[in-house]
Amino acid sequence: MTSTTKSDAATGALRGGPRRRRVRPGGGRGAPLPLLVPALIGMAFLVVPLVALLVRAPWRSMPEQLTSAEVWQALRLSLICATAATAVSLVIGVPLAWLLARVEFPGRGLVRALVTLPLVLPPVVGGVALLTALGRNGIVGKWLDSWFGVTLPFTTAGVVVAEAFVAMPFLVISVEGTLRAADPRYEEAATTLGASRFTAFRRVTLPLIAPGIAAGAVLAWARALGEFGATITFAGNFPGRTQTMPLAVYLALQSDPEAAIALSLVLLAVSIAVLAGLRDRWMTAG
Repeated sequence: MTSTTKSDAATGALRGGPRRRRVRPGGGRGAPLPLLVPALIGMAFLVVPLVALLVRAPWRSMPEQLTSAEVWQALRLSLICATAATAVSLVIGVPLAWLLARVEFPGRGLVRALVTLPLVLPPVVGGVALLTALGRNGIVGKWLDSWFGVTLPFTTAGVVVAEAFVAMPFLVISVEGTLRAADPRYEEAATTLGASRFTAFRRVTLPLIAPGIAAGAVLAWARALGEFGATITFAGNFPGRTQTMPLAVYLALQSDPEAAIALSLVLLAVSIAVLAGLRDRWMTAG
């Protein structure tokens, strides 16, 4: 062994061993055919319907389709109700996420499962559940009607309730994950300095988890904007009062397919905008 080789070996030993070459995922080799073919089929399965929507879009009559009074009425109602549902989700969903992430109590796992259940529950079933709970003869709705004269089904407020029911789990999951990633020692340090737990949450925790809250709010807003099943079951389909954009698409599809495609493109554009806004969280790797 030459002196140069010995020197290099000694230097490598002092640095913790010989330097290893960094290998990128995949090793620079092509994908194996048994994986490549299903992957391309899966990509086509997801992308082709969206491309077909763009190809079949009535681009010439699009301005006329989108400037009708019915479309603007449905779009305006959708934006108002989705924003209100997101606000409701923020007010009650952020404290719920904090409770699930920071407080140990019996049955926490069951509570978390129940909170996330609307994610997998068929929306129509969610609408039926809301009717049985908040309808005029529901276990809670009858008291709201007799005591306060409040009736939620088939009203604009009912649309907000239905959308919040299906959208809030997205916010809770996002905020809870952010809370679990945040170091709780900052809150503990604030409480040892004399701050109450609420003050520590408001002044310390809330700024730390603000990005997670923003991401969850955007996801909840997008989910509320596209809600159909629970809305039509609990609030009905009354133009100007409960007819949101997804309901308008469903109604137009039965009489005017071109109008349905035009309305669908509006919702598609909103979804793309949401993904673009969340690109740092969902669309990048590493």
